[in-house]
Amino acid sequence: MDVEATARRVARSDGLDVGVRLGLVAYGLVHLLIAWLGLQLALGDRQGSADSAGAMQQLAEQPFGGVLLGAVALGMGALVVWRLLEAAVGHRQDDGAARWWRRATSLGKAIVYVAVGSSAVRATTGPASGDDGRSATARLMDLPAGAVLVGLVGLGIVAYGLRHAQRGLGEDHADHLTAEGRSGDAGSLYLALGTVGYVAKGVAIAAVGGLFVYAAVSHDPERSGGLDQALRTVLRQPFGPVLLGAIALGFAAYGLFCFARARHLSR
Repeated sequence: MDVEATARRVARSDGLDVGVRLGLVAYGLVHLLIAWLGLQLALGDRQGSADSAGAMQQLAEQPFGGVLLGAVALGMGALVVWRLLEAAVGHRQDDGAARWWRRATSLGKAIVYVAVGSSAVRATTGPASGDDGRSATARLMDLPAGAVLVGLVGLGIVAYGLRHAQRGLGEDHADHLTAEGRSGDAGSLYLALGTVGYVAKGVAIAAVGGLFVYAAVSHDPERSGGLDQALRTVLRQPFGPVLLGAIALGFAAYGLFCFARARHLSR
């Protein structure tokens, strides 16, 4: 049996289309919850964690929270399968280095979806046993040339964040929608939501990368952090609540764009 041909058939299947649409709805919901937590943080509520883990905690506290978390985990699983198939056999319209770059990007997106899905599972089952509480950055810093590795990770995250923002400004996100999804007043709204959402999320991702670079320079793994710590760093800047509120609204726009993408999926 030709494994590659089978993988291509699965990648083009209607069943995967349904899974991807459901996954995008779940991904949009996560971003709306992060936006809500970010707005609360900007307004002075320091209790929640404005990241995917905090979003899952919010879901867990709702009626039928376990069902919602299970749906998010399944949706992320479908997105992981989609991106892994792209990484393995996709982007055949590109040649040479461009194809391998796009496949590597698809693999990176699969890792992001795994992280979000893992947050949903942890919110359901609790933290894994045997966790010593040390961050991944601290473990990486312990390796030979660990500070250099952490710095390179940070620079990579910064580059990804800037690329994310560039996709919004350049309207590359329009390729994620069908022609119908890009047309008329509704299409203009979808594209505007995508622009705002991609830029805001890109800025937040770049801030996360900046924390890793700072941790590498200071040789202090505690200086690094995820999205929640990055947003709290933004909050401490001049006009921090305003900046954080704008980023939170951008995350909400990204979430709504995910809904539009689920409805007008182009892949």
